Amino acid sequence: MSVYTSGKARPPKDSPPILRRIRVPEPRWVVFAVLLTLFASILLVNGLVEGEFTQDGAIESTAETDQVPAEALNGGPIIQTDGSTTTTVDAGTKQIVLTFDDGPDPEYTPEILDVLAKYDVPATFFMIGSEISKHPSLVRQVVDAGHEIGIHTFTHPEMSGKNDWRRSVEMQETQYALAGAAGVTSVIFRPPYSSTVAALDNTNWAVIQEMGQSGYLTVVNDLDSRDWEADVTMDDIVEAVTPDDGAGAVLLFHDGGGDRSDTAEALATVIPALQAQGYTFTTVAALSGMATVNPKATAQELVVGTGLVGAVQIARNTTIWFSWLLLAFGVLTVARLALMLALGRRHANRHKQGRRRVKGVAPHTWGRPYTDPVTVIVPAYNEKECIADTVRSLAASTHPIRIIVVDDGSTDGTAEIAEGLGYPNVTVIWQPNSGKPAALNTGIAAADTEVVVMMDGDTVFEPDTVRNLVQAFSDPEIGAVAGNAKVANRKGLIALWQHIEYVVGFSIDRRAYDVMRCMATVPGAIGAFRLSALRQVNGLSDDTLAEDTDLTIAMIRAGWRVVYEEHARAWTEAPTTISQLWRQRYRWSYGTMQAMWKHRRALVEKGAGGKFGRRGLLNLLMFQTLMPLLSPLIDVFLIYGFLFLDPLQTAIAWLTMLAIQMISTVYAFRLDGEKLKPVLMVPLQQFVYRQLMYLVLIQSVLAAVGGIRLGWQKLHRAGGLSALLGARTPAN
Repeated sequence: MSVYTSGKARPPKDSPPILRRIRVPEPRWVVFAVLLTLFASILLVNGLVEGEFTQDGAIESTAETDQVPAEALNGGPIIQTDGSTTTTVDAGTKQIVLTFDDGPDPEYTPEILDVLAKYDVPATFFMIGSEISKHPSLVRQVVDAGHEIGIHTFTHPEMSGKNDWRRSVEMQETQYALAGAAGVTSVIFRPPYSSTVAALDNTNWAVIQEMGQSGYLTVVNDLDSRDWEADVTMDDIVEAVTPDDGAGAVLLFHDGGGDRSDTAEALATVIPALQAQGYTFTTVAALSGMATVNPKATAQELVVGTGLVGAVQIARNTTIWFSWLLLAFGVLTVARLALMLALGRRHANRHKQGRRRVKGVAPHTWGRPYTDPVTVIVPAYNEKECIADTVRSLAASTHPIRIIVVDDGSTDGTAEIAEGLGYPNVTVIWQPNSGKPAALNTGIAAADTEVVVMMDGDTVFEPDTVRNLVQAFSDPEIGAVAGNAKVANRKGLIALWQHIEYVVGFSIDRRAYDVMRCMATVPGAIGAFRLSALRQVNGLSDDTLAEDTDLTIAMIRAGWRVVYEEHARAWTEAPTTISQLWRQRYRWSYGTMQAMWKHRRALVEKGAGGKFGRRGLLNLLMFQTLMPLLSPLIDVFLIYGFLFLDPLQTAIAWLTMLAIQMISTVYAFRLDGEKLKPVLMVPLQQFVYRQLMYLVLIQSVLAAVGGIRLGWQKLHRAGGLSALLGARTPAN
């Protein structure tokens, strides 16, 4: 049976479709790329600054020393050399120079400063540039207290193993950091992992010689407190730094680089003990005859240094903030997953209780069986590959139905194929191309039953699908029922990943949404609606590209309950190429954001609409928009973790989240009666499909921000769903 709308003749096959197509410019990927690169750069800066180093310790020389001048090997710990001439200075009798390496540290440096202030003694702090950048206020505190600051490189590497460029950068960046933090520079240097002059060899002497040619005094030590050892005792420290026979000494302590909880306490014992023996405390500048080892920074050094310290502060704070954000989102994700699994199980158990079978049909729990005829509306635009399979599957329905195929200006003979099947309960309505919402509204206007079922023209129903789908309408509160859409074509990774996504989305999410009464979408592929509810909300709107989500939210806000029926299965053909999948998900994502914005007032409403707003809309905003937008940053942070944090801990964290996802996926497959073999593809899904989905979301957000209006995007279909459906049973 054919119907022509508005009394007009059937449109010719070669007439162009009247689609409201608006050319979509390329999204602003440059903005995204710049932001992602900026975030990666921030992490790189923080990674370099936060790079962990091995704690200092005395290193005995085992290499050749023939290139080390005798003056250095036999001289004092303060070394000056220009490559040809070498002189050294040692601490005079009963004179002590206190030196501290690897700081500043926000916990230990202030404790040490308090002890030094208590006994009014000066000290020299050999600071690491990265720590200076992180704690500039501590550096200013050290300078203001009258203490000296020396250079201990920027990241604490073994300098003899680095090339000339790296050594130069280590020194220059530390000078800039010092200038930015305290407005001074330094002319004294202590190599990382250095000890006494007895440890000098050809390798480390080359570094000292290079530093001397650059104008630095190198300062090693005479006595090592060994406060860097894990099992050192207070008595050990005191004994280690007490000179023999009243000799002077440069003493080595640490105010950073590890657990320095005993250092300040040891100082409080060492200083008065040495003073009681007649020792005085002096500085490197005093021993070397210089006015200061920390001249004021130049204007250029101040500018560059301030920029460096500022960049490090931004990088550090951003990384800390993102780490906490990542932790919070991780907790929320796990908590949401646990809630969804619990609610999904509750839904499954509820449907098990009190079930009964009607003539061998799947069970239901809605009271009396719903046996009234229903109307099935099939909107179709250029669906020649699938329409015959769709209509034939409906004709085999075990529930009394009337089928309305609304041809929306197809140019490929879709309507003729549907009409040519010759089923008496099939009505074909022709209309000029006006879009899917208009086609569905046309079908609704022609419906004369209490309940209408909507499906896509590329979908196949099982014989009992309609019967199972409409049983809930025996409850007068029910306004709509979402069915269980399943992927029929599961060949290839892209289709298989969508199969996994569909099973989890329907078997877990929609069950939970049913229990919480916040079902955001009755899928266009399979959904049933009470006709009076559709008329109450004025049918479908073309305000958004997600007309199914828009309609569902509108019905909930109107006071109707929307539920999920897992036994009502629809088999659909999923996109098999990345380009097709991209177009489909781009439209879905963009349309969902449109629907969220359109119904934003639900957040402050009372009643059912308000409950949905504060549950459903917030869920869409948090877990389907904001958190996926962070996915690129999370991936970059994962790489950062492997490069700069503990790789093992990073791997454990990632594997833990993957394991949780695998377990939930297995549970979803069990609930839906699916074979578990596809679950093996979940790990690989994290490296391809997940990235594709968040790129689609990013494009949608950029399009929305840019005010781009997206047109309808028709996907290519291969057809043959009946054959696919016949090859698998519902339990497959």
